[in-house]
Amino acid sequence: MGGDSSRRNQNLYCTYHKDKGHIIEQRRVLKDHLGQLVKAGYLKEFVANTGNRDAGQGTQQRGNLLPPPLGVIEPPEKKLKVVRDPIAFNDDDLEGTIQPHDDALVVTAWIKGFIVKRVMVDQGSGTNVMYSDLFRGLRLKKEDLSKYDTPLVGFDGQVVILEGQISLPVNMKGKEVTVAFVVVVSFSPYTAILGRLWIHAIGVVPSTLHVKVKFHTEQGIAVVRGSQQAARQC
Repeated sequence: MGGDSSRRNQNLYCTYHKDKGHIIEQRRVLKDHLGQLVKAGYLKEFVANTGNRDAGQGTQQRGNLLPPPLGVIEPPEKKLKVVRDPIAFNDDDLEGTIQPHDDALVVTAWIKGFIVKRVMVDQGSGTNVMYSDLFRGLRLKKEDLSKYDTPLVGFDGQVVILEGQISLPVNMKGKEVTVAFVVVVSFSPYTAILGRLWIHAIGVVPSTLHVKVKFHTEQGIAVVRGSQQAARQC
């Protein structure tokens, strides 16, 4: 207890405080009185949070009595957008080409683990085509084909004979996609045609002017140079 002890009534003794000056009944009266003051809105600076508790229990407490938070709600993490360098062609890509020209874009690709030359990249073709010579050269059999009923029109406008369809892995610069080829029984100077289905699947940007195709890989932008000599032979 605070204050001057000599001024207290020495005949009164509090068993709770172990001190002279008042009796325990007076402490209870004081406690109840303080509780009434708290309920009436007084002594707010001394009681931080009364809630539904007995008001008298908080008269000697100061500071923040709010319970600790049960958890922290954080905003969802934003996924970092992978920014890739744009694919573009410039005059430097013309180096090594014969200009002017109207050559087709003819490249070399890995098909079913074999190096295949004279493969034409054709944005105008809605189908990936494999000619019968390449089909035999890859040691494939008719039993490997699935049925394909959609008619196919050749460059000369004639309907061509179809053997069927087969899906094979096509790898270019380490980037591989599975390509569904329509096998055609017809003579062609090309071994295969990679059309829009392959172009879109691998994300290729072709340029017949620059005789190149470019596409994104995990290592960066891959560049595949076509062969004007092979295109002219075809």
